[in-house]
Amino acid sequence: MSSRIRVGLLFGGRSSEHTISLVTAASVMAHIDRDRFEPVPIVITKQGTWLLLDGAHADFSLERQFEIDEASDRGAAVIETASYEVSLANRASDTGLVLHSAAGDVDLDSIDVFFPLFHGRFGEDGTVQGMLELFDRPYVGAGVLASAVGQDKHFTKTVLEHAGLAVAPWVTVSRGQWQRDAQTVRERVAGLSYPLFVKPARAGSSVGVSRVDSPGELDAAMDVALAEDNRALIEQGIAGREIEVGVLGGRNGERARASLPGEIVVDQGYYDFEAKYLGAEGVRTECPAQLPQDATERLQKTALRAFEAISGAGLARVDFFVTEDGEFVLNEINTMPGFTPISMFPVVWDASGIDYTSLISELIELALEEER
Repeated sequence: MSSRIRVGLLFGGRSSEHTISLVTAASVMAHIDRDRFEPVPIVITKQGTWLLLDGAHADFSLERQFEIDEASDRGAAVIETASYEVSLANRASDTGLVLHSAAGDVDLDSIDVFFPLFHGRFGEDGTVQGMLELFDRPYVGAGVLASAVGQDKHFTKTVLEHAGLAVAPWVTVSRGQWQRDAQTVRERVAGLSYPLFVKPARAGSSVGVSRVDSPGELDAAMDVALAEDNRALIEQGIAGREIEVGVLGGRNGERARASLPGEIVVDQGYYDFEAKYLGAEGVRTECPAQLPQDATERLQKTALRAFEAISGAGLARVDFFVTEDGEFVLNEINTMPGFTPISMFPVVWDASGIDYTSLISELIELALEEER
């Protein structure tokens, strides 16, 4: 009988960041320590179908169009490895869930720990975390509240500002407000300095984000953001270096840990989707960031304050702007940061002494210790 820990990898999902989640999962599957862990890959399609995946040879990449059959009545993913559509059912004899599939049933109680690898809504936002807590299953990462707060940029800023952390000035606008009275919104925005950045409130990976350099560009940017969510943030741009710090939960009741900082260096344009995931020219990462020791220590302390302010658990990436006068402006906190090979979270921890495979193991071990 195998003594390996069974890890349910949950990924895909219904958000606009579905493809990024697939790439993240493929990376985790490729690097997980299989001497210690047995991965059980479970993918959710954009239409909500659950599939039990034979992930031994999964080849997910942004360049391949593999994941969605939009014409399928059942909404299944087109994945070029064996997969089986599953249904969720309550176990008759006890509380819990069973995944029924042609390959055999998988009782969720037979999975020791779950690793949600979703990005965006319907997974990173507390929804899946709530389901796992309902059935008393341990899982990697932030709990329901922290996931929800971290996913929603408006409430992230509200909580961080209340905790005394500096954030960029912003205005939150609902789709209904914009449709009813766009002129009033324009008047509110007049108090902010250009450039502005318009973002969906509950999206990540720079999906739906636009830079606005003049009032005439606002309407188009709002249309892009509100196509992703029913609320948008209009933020004042901050001139400064883009610095990111990774956070890992503490072991045995100890305080969380902060990594060395990494820097996003943008020679042209801004850090958009292509720069993050497709290696666009003019953007590079430097880790550790070239900062004075006292600035590094203050950034790490501030990252931990942000993590604790939202009641974080497991992991997070905290993003800052460092201005010319040495002030820190907290941009956002990501409770499920990118996990692709070029993503900053694994990079900063590698520079801090924890390689990628060890990082995955650490997160699983933290999840098994976590008290929800």
